[in-house]
Amino acid sequence: MPTPIVLATLNARYAHASLALRYLRANLGPLREVSMLCEFVLGATPEEVVEQLLAERPRIVGLSVYIWNVAPLTHVVALLKETAPDVVVVLGGPEVSHEVESQRICALADYVVTGWGEVTFARLARAILDGQRPEMKVHAGEQPPLDSIRFPYDEFSDEDLRRRNLYVEASRGCPFKCAFCLSALDRTAWPFPLAPLIAELERLYARGARRFKFVDRTFNLKIDHASAILGFFLERIRERPDDLPFLHFELVPDHLPERLKGMLAAFPAGTLQLEIGVQTFNPEVQALISRRQDDVQAEANLRWLHAHTTAHLHADLIIGLPGEDPASFGAGFDRLMRIGPHEIQVGILKRLRGAPVCRHAERFGLVFSPAPPYSLLASDRIDRATMQRLTRFARYWDLVGNSGRFGLTLPLLLGDAPFERFLAWSDWFFAHSGKTHGIPLEHLYEGLHAWLSLQGTAEWATEALRSDYAACGARGRLSFDPTRRIPPPTAKTEGTLPTRQARHLKPRTRSSC
Repeated sequence: MPTPIVLATLNARYAHASLALRYLRANLGPLREVSMLCEFVLGATPEEVVEQLLAERPRIVGLSVYIWNVAPLTHVVALLKETAPDVVVVLGGPEVSHEVESQRICALADYVVTGWGEVTFARLARAILDGQRPEMKVHAGEQPPLDSIRFPYDEFSDEDLRRRNLYVEASRGCPFKCAFCLSALDRTAWPFPLAPLIAELERLYARGARRFKFVDRTFNLKIDHASAILGFFLERIRERPDDLPFLHFELVPDHLPERLKGMLAAFPAGTLQLEIGVQTFNPEVQALISRRQDDVQAEANLRWLHAHTTAHLHADLIIGLPGEDPASFGAGFDRLMRIGPHEIQVGILKRLRGAPVCRHAERFGLVFSPAPPYSLLASDRIDRATMQRLTRFARYWDLVGNSGRFGLTLPLLLGDAPFERFLAWSDWFFAHSGKTHGIPLEHLYEGLHAWLSLQGTAEWATEALRSDYAACGARGRLSFDPTRRIPPPTAKTEGTLPTRQARHLKPRTRSSC
């Protein structure tokens, strides 16, 4: 039987269930019953995607387009229109909400909905199915009051709740105007009505949902709202301490009132991850990108969270912001390292379509890659060769510094100059490996051992790396530890705490080898 409306996208990985598609389906009204979700994962070929879409015999295919999937979805749309030209293709998502006229995927599609899609897509779909196709190709999304938007959480299946991240919105928008971010275009942040939201959380929890990722940019902006949500989860934890959730929130770094502190401190280990967007500690750079941040208060809050909570702390920095040179970035990185978050996500500045920074590219000499994800190639403060080095630094830092696999080794590697010393290892490792991806874990251990041996710390490095390798459960062999007994395989346990975060919680001792 045909399915008139198929809503589809390519997710970065299976665990990332699309919240946007579920909002669209939940708000289709009577058309919901003649619609379905069809999610794929990056790596699926355009032929596979189109075959599965057309197997549903749709009249409308709605595609959610992002910076990470625009390239493969362009091929999908081209093949879809070549194979089944009568199928109406409607695009939406942040990647196609700006610069529509310059994008091939938009030229190939029949319609584009920019901005919010819940109301506008439903109206467009009804017109198409009624045989009244609008002549206008680009439709600006209508922004309705949040209390008129139907929540999407019933669209998450039991399988989704068991095996995938459950994305939740407590608010939309952002009041800040950071030039690198699309949220700078928002006028403010709008909270969803609290009582209905809590009721949705109760239903999700009763269905077995335990892994919640709140996508709000500023979860702690409205304290009453945040406190009610945290209180809901604390109550569930008190009721079932043997059945813990895992919660992710993104916090404004310089806004942490005492009421929130007390609640955050009450969460047990392994239940809370806090993402804190520092981005830069340089006041001059902050002014250039219209970012308001009290650095002294931000650092004090981070130190308090580190000292008084068991939360997994994930702090963000960006390489390549206007006005920031390598020395300034390095100083910010070292400052964060002294504070001690579990992870520092080092991102490369990207050209997000519509973000204000795009208008200042010439002023700051910003040169971006023309291909997604449009990463910075150079600026007036960072030449191309240095930018390549810093990009490798970011990649290797994620593999080593953020992985939780090198707890004893990192202090030996970083010493009292983390940025400088990790960059030196990064340069050396790339010169010897020639790779930034597809690196076996053992090669990282061997590369660290070789480098630290060159620095005259071979004995300490051997002991630290042996202990770290054993503690992370690896079952290979290392050239500097040829007599190691390989442990038997352990049964993989399925819990709410992600593996990487679990490694950061595990204590490291030299006796573990």
